Amino acid sequence: MAQFQLNILGCGSAIPTARHNPSSQILDIRDNLFMIDCGEGAQLSMRKMRLKYTRLNHIFISHLHGDHCFGLIGLLSSMALQEKTGSVTIHIFEDGAELFDQQLKFFCRDVPFDIKFNVIKPSREVIFESHAITVETIPMSHRVPCVGFLFKEKPKLRHLKGDMVKFYNVPIKDLHGIKEGNDFITADGVVVPNARLTTDADPVMSYAYCSDTTFNPQIAEMIKGTNTIYHEATYSNEFAHLARPRGHSTAAEAARIAQLAEAKQLILGHFSKRYRDESPLLNEAKEIFPNTILANDGMRIDLL
Repeated sequence: MAQFQLNILGCGSAIPTARHNPSSQILDIRDNLFMIDCGEGAQLSMRKMRLKYTRLNHIFISHLHGDHCFGLIGLLSSMALQEKTGSVTIHIFEDGAELFDQQLKFFCRDVPFDIKFNVIKPSREVIFESHAITVETIPMSHRVPCVGFLFKEKPKLRHLKGDMVKFYNVPIKDLHGIKEGNDFITADGVVVPNARLTTDADPVMSYAYCSDTTFNPQIAEMIKGTNTIYHEATYSNEFAHLARPRGHSTAAEAARIAQLAEAKQLILGHFSKRYRDESPLLNEAKEIFPNTILANDGMRIDLL
């Protein structure tokens, strides 16, 4: 299994269709599950994709439109019936925390795990940090307060050259510092450059979720250099006149964001129900950003 794997639970927009559930996905980082948005049907999609409730401890809600949060109470209720333990932290705007707290008190009185609310704001800030990753909110341009989420691995340690470590008789106590980039000083005072003892660290992974939003070049600046971007592509160019008034983007605009951000890969999603075939959106995006793919319910993507 990849260390960073994206699981698409739903990639439709406001109205569920026979092909697409509303927005929801799970980012699997070394078997730790992070849910991003929780539209209707999210818990059923989790079951179909064999994603374990026990490994889900964080849920990030981008904004308070129903197609991004109507699945939350049902999911938490099912998790309670499955006797999940530990805790679940819901990262959400203040109004949402108050609303869902009342619903939980009514529908889920006896939950065997702790439910915590981390109130977020429509600004750029780190809202979660572990020993391995950070999660940062990215302001979107939508009809209501809305944020995207930028997941970034922390810098990794350099790799030791075993033969050189042995040659210079490096003590065990110095190995961690050398992996962090320190030079080694021998007992005789000779400085051994770090590059002689190590090779480069593995590259860090990053993933940006950008939905819902109109075209906004400032988003590209905030996520510049991100490996993989998921960007909403509600409309094709044919319906570009609908995009901005409704707070959405076209596929071509999503591709432009990926291009400006110098990303490696673009995933399109949040498709309007009008499309029974999203290939026109894919074609439009690929003209600008060739390494583009379409999201689809049930899809697993090993992130670049």
